[in-house]
Amino acid sequence: MTQRQERLEVRTPGRGLHEVTGQVGAIVARSGVTTGLCVVFCPHTSSSLLLQENADPSARADLLAWLGRLAPDGDGRYEHDAEGEDDMAAHLRSAVTRSSETIPVSGGRLALGTWQGIFLAEHRTSPHRRTLVVHVFGE
Repeated sequence: MTQRQERLEVRTPGRGLHEVTGQVGAIVARSGVTTGLCVVFCPHTSSSLLLQENADPSARADLLAWLGRLAPDGDGRYEHDAEGEDDMAAHLRSAVTRSSETIPVSGGRLALGTWQGIFLAEHRTSPHRRTLVVHVFGE
């Protein structure tokens, strides 16, 4: 069995979906794994991961708008607002998305669907430096 683990730093300009498919794919290529799994983990509570449409930007815009309706900034019912009015909303958006994704590796590449991409979802409105842990293992 072969395995490789790397940390991937992503600088976000603020709230949005930031595609990391290429960077994760490069880690898979460096691993030498041809058949196996790639696990991507986001160790943050106000950002998350999504497998999402990567061809039409309107799908991502609609998803962000839906998250905004689901967990609006500055809702008076939130108690937690230590870092601003987007604080609790960011945690809620993270709670309904994912902290990790597992993608099969086939032929030495991520086995994503035709229109799928891996995205870091930044739920805070200000820029952040996020770290993802990418672990690839297999044969």
